Amino acid sequence: MSEGAPDRRTILQGLGGLAAAAALPATARACASGHSFVAIGDWGKNGAARQREVAEAMAMTAGAADSRFVLSVGDNFYPAGVASAQDPQWRASFEEVYHQPALQTPWYVALGNHDHRGDHAAQIAYSGRSHRWRMPARYYVASSSQTGVHGLDVFVLDTAPMLPMHGELVAQAIRGSFTWGRRDDQLTWLDRALARSTAPWKVVVGHHPIHSGGRHGDPSELVADLKPILEARGVQAYLAGHDHVLQHVRRGPVDYIVTGSGASAGSVRTVQGTRFRASREGFALFTVQPETMALEFRDFAGRSLYRAVLPRLRV
Repeated sequence: MSEGAPDRRTILQGLGGLAAAAALPATARACASGHSFVAIGDWGKNGAARQREVAEAMAMTAGAADSRFVLSVGDNFYPAGVASAQDPQWRASFEEVYHQPALQTPWYVALGNHDHRGDHAAQIAYSGRSHRWRMPARYYVASSSQTGVHGLDVFVLDTAPMLPMHGELVAQAIRGSFTWGRRDDQLTWLDRALARSTAPWKVVVGHHPIHSGGRHGDPSELVADLKPILEARGVQAYLAGHDHVLQHVRRGPVDYIVTGSGASAGSVRTVQGTRFRASREGFALFTVQPETMALEFRDFAGRSLYRAVLPRLRV
């Protein structure tokens, strides 16, 4: 089996997802009947590894689906973020890689741990220099009126300060960048923002997974502090990266989706609630409809690996 190829269980899981999708009415499957967006993470490698291939496949998919925007779940620039809003990596890793017309839509971006090793404020500042880069603050809401997807509010977090620093603090210190977060402030903000939202679909984005079969596993801090807020406030899906895999885990009422293989792929195992897992470079496509949200994973060649339908929660 070649490096990064799906194993037998992955293929069977993918076929199961395809079978489930095929059983749905056509209106629940077709992108044309809903509003779509694509999501990618852990991508910024100056066009190296498989970043360009994933970008081309994502552009083709976004064009066919009439994608309204892109979600980036963090680690936008390796190995240590950007130094400024004029850093050459903006062109080498972003502008010149995601240059296709279908990707000239808004990019709603989260910060990752590698971004905090550089000047994370520069990524906020770049919003003023770019027609598509949207990061107004470390954490923020992209409402349906902004995204163009009716009934969907997206809540973007900065999860790095929510976790113990340990080795990450050393990595930041070597580069002269320190992040001292106050996680309680951000969690309080999220709880209040979700409570105010009247959108029938609520999606939360953070770089670090809550449940994952990747090498980083389940961070106990997010399981204890963030997960209860998602469940209490009717969040349908939590999107993350950090683990360089494609993965769908359902635990309780929330779907946990990892799309962190925008340039390279890592290992992933089956954990409780696993619906799909793949060590494969790729991205996710979502299509939002009044009562369902369709999820599809595609790889660097544009091949469909998995499809699932997420139900709308009512709280």
